[in-house]
Amino acid sequence: MRTPDTPPTSPVIRAVPAVEPEPEPTAPAVSEPGPSAESGRRRRADRGPGRRELRRQETRTRIVDAAAELFCERGFDAVSVMEIAKRAGVVEKTVFNHFPVKEGLVFDADPPMREALLDAVRRRPSGESVAAAAGSFVVTAMSMLGAPEAADGVARLARIIRGSHVLQVREREILGELTNALAALIAEETGARPGQVEPWLAAHAVLGLYASLLELARDRVLAGVGGPELTAELLRQGRRGMSLLQFGLAGYAKRR
Repeated sequence: MRTPDTPPTSPVIRAVPAVEPEPEPTAPAVSEPGPSAESGRRRRADRGPGRRELRRQETRTRIVDAAAELFCERGFDAVSVMEIAKRAGVVEKTVFNHFPVKEGLVFDADPPMREALLDAVRRRPSGESVAAAAGSFVVTAMSMLGAPEAADGVARLARIIRGSHVLQVREREILGELTNALAALIAEETGARPGQVEPWLAAHAVLGLYASLLELARDRVLAGVGGPELTAELLRQGRRGMSLLQFGLAGYAKRR
């Protein structure tokens, strides 16, 4: 799990093309006396992913890379799942086995941002507000989009998402899900009554800052701005947003 000090480099959406992590080399299994079904299962688990799992990962990577190429060439809406399957060298059913919905080829079903953001709130020190902890995490995460190695992925995704109404709707849904998750955590922590507005107001403010910085990063990258210049701008704008959050929400949900 990521900690607040190591925010995800691709918040909410995966980089395209996405590549599954390479499996680590595995050591040969050590024979144990008196083999049994249970010890055999333990040895197989110790050896790491089996051949079937490695093939599954390789197939998934081929599908995502094929989709990325086609989406960049013609846009998300103009590409069919059948075309993706053909370019990846698999049948259409295989694509759906890995990605039940086409949007899953662009968006993570469970964004890494979710748990990292919630963890930043859970681990905040005494005296720090939700707005300060979550806002600081968001600003740090967004500033990483200015890294030179992130520029191509940010620009590619911006073109794909902005060219598809379907993806824009799905991204707003993901943002809403993140907001709900943060609001629920705040409500639980503060013992808020049902219908109390403060948890939702705080969560919307934080995720509003996130959405604003994400769109700013996309605008700037598409305009050819990147590297230290973009990082500095994202940090500057993020801190201004943080100041606004702190002015209005500094006293809310402080840890005791």
